[in-house]
Amino acid sequence: MKKFMQVAIAEAEKGLRKKAGGPFGAVIVLDGKLIASAHNEVIKNNDPTCHAEIQAIRAAAKKLKRFDLSDCEIYSSCEPCPMCLAAIHWAKIRKLYFGATRKDAEDVGFDDKFIYDVICGTAKKKQVSVVQISRRECLVPLKKWLNLKSKTQY
Repeated sequence: MKKFMQVAIAEAEKGLRKKAGGPFGAVIVLDGKLIASAHNEVIKNNDPTCHAEIQAIRAAAKKLKRFDLSDCEIYSSCEPCPMCLAAIHWAKIRKLYFGATRKDAEDVGFDDKFIYDVICGTAKKKQVSVVQISRRECLVPLKKWLNLKSKTQY
């Protein structure tokens, strides 16, 4: 296990050297074999979703040619943010190993805590104004999906 975390840490360092994004790295492992490794590339790609875990999941899914990674494990140099944790769940990855904590990330300037607080309903400020509109119209494709005979459930 420790060797895979070392690769995740090396990815974090690689991203720092390249000035690609924050100090985070992640790897996906299947049956004891490294499938994908990645580092944060938010700055490089001008894409706020290019976190290490997301990048590793994308690479693993592409390599394995499937979106279900339930037989894989993920190693992250830091406790995943809410977006990455959700992506890990969407990929159905069943085991997550992480090194540094979200508090450690907060201590060096990352605002994961704010997003966790928003999710828990305890945030003291609002960053996003949320307005529901057009529910009836938006239900149409959902109902079509429900009645679709040949669909791939995920």
